Amino acid sequence: MSFSRDISSPARSRHAIPPSGTKPAPACTLVIFGARGDLTKRLLVPALYNLAGSSLLDADFRVLGVDRVPGTAADWRDGLAATMQDFTKDPDGEFYTPTIDQDAWTWVADRLDYVQADFADLGQMRALAERVKGNAVFYLAVPSRFFGPLVEMLGQAGLVTQQEGTFRRVVIEKPFGSDLATARALNRQVLGVLDEQQVYRIDHFLGKETVQNILAMRFGNLIFEPLWRSDYIDHVQITAAETIGVEQRGAFYEPTGALRDMVPNHLFQLFAMVAMEPPASFSAETVRTAKEQLFESVRPVRPEDAVRGQYRAGTVEGRPVVAYRAAPGVAPDSVTETYVALKLHVDNWRWSGVPFYLRTGKSLGGRRTEVVVQFKKPPVAIFRGTATDSLPPNRMILNVQPAQGLTIEMAAKHPGPAMDLAGVQVKFRYEDAFELQPNVGYETLLYDCLTGDATLFQRADNIDAAWAAVDPVLQSWGQGAEGLEFYDAGATGPAGADALLARDGRAWYPLDGS
Repeated sequence: MSFSRDISSPARSRHAIPPSGTKPAPACTLVIFGARGDLTKRLLVPALYNLAGSSLLDADFRVLGVDRVPGTAADWRDGLAATMQDFTKDPDGEFYTPTIDQDAWTWVADRLDYVQADFADLGQMRALAERVKGNAVFYLAVPSRFFGPLVEMLGQAGLVTQQEGTFRRVVIEKPFGSDLATARALNRQVLGVLDEQQVYRIDHFLGKETVQNILAMRFGNLIFEPLWRSDYIDHVQITAAETIGVEQRGAFYEPTGALRDMVPNHLFQLFAMVAMEPPASFSAETVRTAKEQLFESVRPVRPEDAVRGQYRAGTVEGRPVVAYRAAPGVAPDSVTETYVALKLHVDNWRWSGVPFYLRTGKSLGGRRTEVVVQFKKPPVAIFRGTATDSLPPNRMILNVQPAQGLTIEMAAKHPGPAMDLAGVQVKFRYEDAFELQPNVGYETLLYDCLTGDATLFQRADNIDAAWAAVDPVLQSWGQGAEGLEFYDAGATGPAGADALLARDGRAWYPLDGS
């Protein structure tokens, strides 16, 4: 593949409109370790393409892919171009785009270079240092077992030493540790080489516009803040339900499970957006300190407040699904959970007495990520003699995916002479209010890495406190199969998850939204 156009400035896509006042990221080399992997081709490079189309990358921006796989820059580019074309072929795909803007793609492709290198070879890493000058961001798109050793190798090769007027940053994907002890050990290893300000622990959930909108909704609208406390809120539910199973990822999922994969990172980030105290500003350290204070207020989860399940064979959206234990790479007697539900207690003034229920699972009967804030019922004496007992409570539903927006459930008078109340919904949807641009969820996060804004990235103490909250459950479940429940693929989860709420006189918000 050859390119001949002028690469002095980013191509401006006719569909891409950068936010008002947003400046391009500074000149930088983005070094991607694991350049041949799925994360790079399906998320990182498409995100760079979208940033280029929005004129948010500097003319001197470069990408250097590093992997053990032999190859040239040209064949790496060709493979990435083919993946980009895949986005145009499936109208139902999550990141579907009807066409690829060739100007924007050519601008990115002209800046892609590739080098074969062994991450564990100090000589090859020192040779890499000769190719990386000035500002640099090192993205570790590699299996988690390489995080610590690769950071140490970056240090030994001099790649992360910051000179006057330049920056060197390292982006680390999840999972960051597999429990409290391993997370603490990894932080010690990483911070033995890097300053905290150089470390960007990434959680792609925070790249979603609708997740960031939770902060905007809470703190940008005065009508919500007075109600955002235990005086008015009965409980909060946080759901991340998937219809897909483990598919071909059994070898990864077996030692991981739903709790490690989703709870101390994705679900705790949603929890933080909903429950943190208002920060004094949106500066990175102020926001991350507010999260830390919240996580420290979470009472460690008791094993009796946790439910684990594993899916059996069933039917999801009309297609047959084999049992988890029959998936490739999964032990036939596996006790790994594919579903988890937890009850959190927050010991602070705002949330005392308000339970937070978290659930996530695979091969469920509905796909949705959402936060349901359920309010207490009002006194009904004024409506005595009317049919109000059957009314649902007021709810605010923060829709993350697939619906994106906000739903409010409230009571309204039914037309007619009698005082007859009915439940109604008021909905805001992103696609109705804004012109949505193609987005794979990494655009904001990559831009923030390049500009040095760590607001959406986890600090070491955030990681530590989140793992500490769930560690008692992990230790309990590590002792065997006791308490593991099974549910049919296509169901809403194990019976124990319903019982977790039922014992408090509550019920899960339906996965179908009804």
